[in-house]
Amino acid sequence: MGISIGLVGLGSFGSAFAKLFKAHPAVSRIGLCDCEKTKLEKFADDPFMQDKLSKKDLFLSLDDICKADFDAIAIITQPWLHAPQCLQVLESGKSVYSAVPVISLPDGEEILDWCGKLREAVKRTGRHYMLGETTVYRPQTMFCRRMAAEGRFGHFIYAEGEYTHDLDSPCSLRMVKQSRTTGIVGEQFAVLMEPYRKRGVKNSPMFYPTHSVSGPLAVMNTRAVKVSAYGYRNRDNDPFFENNDFSDITALFQLANGASLRICEFRECGLSALDRREAEIFRIVGSAGSFSRDVWEENRRGEGRPAVRPFERRELTSKEMFTPLPPEVTEAFRQVMLNQLPPEERAKRQDGDFVPTGHGGSHPYLVHEFCTSVAEDRKPAVDIGIASHYMAMGVAADKSALRDGEIVSVTE
Repeated sequence: MGISIGLVGLGSFGSAFAKLFKAHPAVSRIGLCDCEKTKLEKFADDPFMQDKLSKKDLFLSLDDICKADFDAIAIITQPWLHAPQCLQVLESGKSVYSAVPVISLPDGEEILDWCGKLREAVKRTGRHYMLGETTVYRPQTMFCRRMAAEGRFGHFIYAEGEYTHDLDSPCSLRMVKQSRTTGIVGEQFAVLMEPYRKRGVKNSPMFYPTHSVSGPLAVMNTRAVKVSAYGYRNRDNDPFFENNDFSDITALFQLANGASLRICEFRECGLSALDRREAEIFRIVGSAGSFSRDVWEENRRGEGRPAVRPFERRELTSKEMFTPLPPEVTEAFRQVMLNQLPPEERAKRQDGDFVPTGHGGSHPYLVHEFCTSVAEDRKPAVDIGIASHYMAMGVAADKSALRDGEIVSVTE
């Protein structure tokens, strides 16, 4: 008998995960929850879902799905709801998966407080929390983790991570905001934000730092100690940034392993993000090897070779960088891929390879990691301790930027 998983939130993002969770070989039963009945009906009527989805496992509220007997629940809802909803899941005796970030609020101290509540709940309940950070499962991160495990970087010297997402890029932040603030849940956003507006508390691009910091930290397996940061303020009176102190922040962190880490969180920049290597990227420099823009270089010193010699340079494809999923998982997810194609295209691709998709191909890997962690009752790769540290880095960087680059300790 496999595990049972419920999924809360069937918007565009949550819907992209529903069939992956259903298809995973470790899952024998899935439940779905959304406050809009039509979204539930769409999946309930899909033949692909029906061997693991029963009509009795469709829910209109988080309260109801938490009362049901699932092993775990995935929260893929509006970002300001993540932490309180994850806390409710943990309190109901279930492990929880959360879409990023841990929570999205304009108050850094409140963000840290929610992280603390989740850490305490995980410890007290014995259940597990996983943050679904996509960068940790991009092919570049997987490759670099393998190189780090083999010692091929040598000593880490320097790294940088960037998340550049212009408000008018093809994935328009204006449109994202509009979609998140409409509908039954979205319409509550303005009321939620009003107390912060009255207090003069403003948002920050560093309050969503997970895409930029997670890659380098996952590879180097270290933590940030302190930071100095500077911000750029929108100069065009764009109403989108009315409740933001900065549109862009650049931060320099000192890491516990002795390396330096430069992070950029930009929401106003002349980059379209059509080339993801320019938008959600990282670079790592070691004493022996380095990685940048899908290129691996190393000097191979210390291998009995002359100290002065040509560097070895290797340009990599995503296929080369991915760590393969188990064959049975690959086949299950390939069926999801085929199911999403029109019938005529499905017939042509029937014998084709599975190509991971979603944020650099990370979605299948996130689902696999959570499902296996639940089945094995173990701590997932990005647990609440790591997730909290990502958020603490962003809060510290924002404090530093507001203080004109003053060095601030990263504390949780």
